[in-house]
Amino acid sequence: MGKSHSKLSQEQLKELQRCTNFDKKELQQWYKGFMKDCPSGALDRTEFQKIYKQFFPFGDSSAFADHVFNVFDENKNGSIDFEEFISALSVTSRGNLDQKLVWSFKLYDINNDGYITREEMLKIVQAIYKMVGNMVKLPPDEDTPDKRVEKIFTLMDTNEDGKLDMEEFRKGSQKDPTIVQALNLYDGLV
Repeated sequence: MGKSHSKLSQEQLKELQRCTNFDKKELQQWYKGFMKDCPSGALDRTEFQKIYKQFFPFGDSSAFADHVFNVFDENKNGSIDFEEFISALSVTSRGNLDQKLVWSFKLYDINNDGYITREEMLKIVQAIYKMVGNMVKLPPDEDTPDKRVEKIFTLMDTNEDGKLDMEEFRKGSQKDPTIVQALNLYDGLV
């Protein structure tokens, strides 16, 4: 996005309407707010972490925000422009279950090799546990990140190769109501 644009062009609006779940008016409002908060037209990692901290003030959200930032930053240039922001927001807030599962898979697949290893999942789950702090009471079989990852891999790793491909993740997520619930967390908020 150009730094001097105060409004989205008609072409940009049409394209964003086509590839997101937002209408013209919503896109214009989101763009106005984005440019107000990010006059440069881009959101950097530090600012993104500050935003997450506002939503999770009782825990340490920095590691999780860092992982989410990496998924939002589709072109991997170290910043999130409006198109990247609104596309990710569209999936996380209004996407269907399959779109959310694909987005979540990208979050857990830290090295982007098409598989989620136990180590990758543990990094994300540790970040989530740090972020929510003591705000959530967990069952005894999930009260540590290691236990949660073990439970997930027992459920999802059907071929027992120590990693999850997209199909195992998709099928396993649909078996675990807490994962589906987490994927629908943003529904209706936007």
